[in-house]
Amino acid sequence: MQIPTLSQAEAFLAEAVVLNPGPWAAHSTHVAVAARAIAARAIATQQGGLDPDAAYVMGLLHDIGRRAGVTGMRHVLDGYRYLADQGYEDAARLCMTHSFAYKHIGAIFGEWDCRPDELAFIEAYLAGIEYTDYDRLIQLCDSLAMAEGFVLMEKRMMDVALRYGINDFAVAKWKATFQIKQDFEAVIGRSIYDLLPGVVENTFGTRDGR
Repeated sequence: MQIPTLSQAEAFLAEAVVLNPGPWAAHSTHVAVAARAIAARAIATQQGGLDPDAAYVMGLLHDIGRRAGVTGMRHVLDGYRYLADQGYEDAARLCMTHSFAYKHIGAIFGEWDCRPDELAFIEAYLAGIEYTDYDRLIQLCDSLAMAEGFVLMEKRMMDVALRYGINDFAVAKWKATFQIKQDFEAVIGRSIYDLLPGVVENTFGTRDGR
């Protein structure tokens, strides 16, 4: 698999944080932790072929395009190019796919800040691939993690919607993400929230579930 080692991935993220500090880095770490936990549980139930360590690296780097500065949706392309140029095509792929649980370039929150030719490249790229379990896993985990920690998907979705607004594809995107959650829960045989610490506290602002 064409992905960096863990130490390389951590170095990439550390450098990116210096270039563009922000809550996106903590979010990325939580995405990585969730991806590893779900992948490990899938293996434990003998129903998954995901590598937990690879899932962690992919989660850690899914937003690495943020290294280029404060941008909108072009971060998916910046991340793809950054990792693909170094030969890490499988990790680069996750930079491109993580925002598209519903595979349509209109299914975004925020704005496209790419040139027309760049947007055409992204559209063609998405049209030319079939999603893997890694794609779906990172799409799921991206919807479970805020900078503060793990939350109910609904809170993460509302947070993004309030910050960026919604469009005609929002409901389709949310439905696709909930379907991914359902699919992974069928594999692991339990709620994904059972694997993630702090969901109640981070979602409702409580401690010890009270």
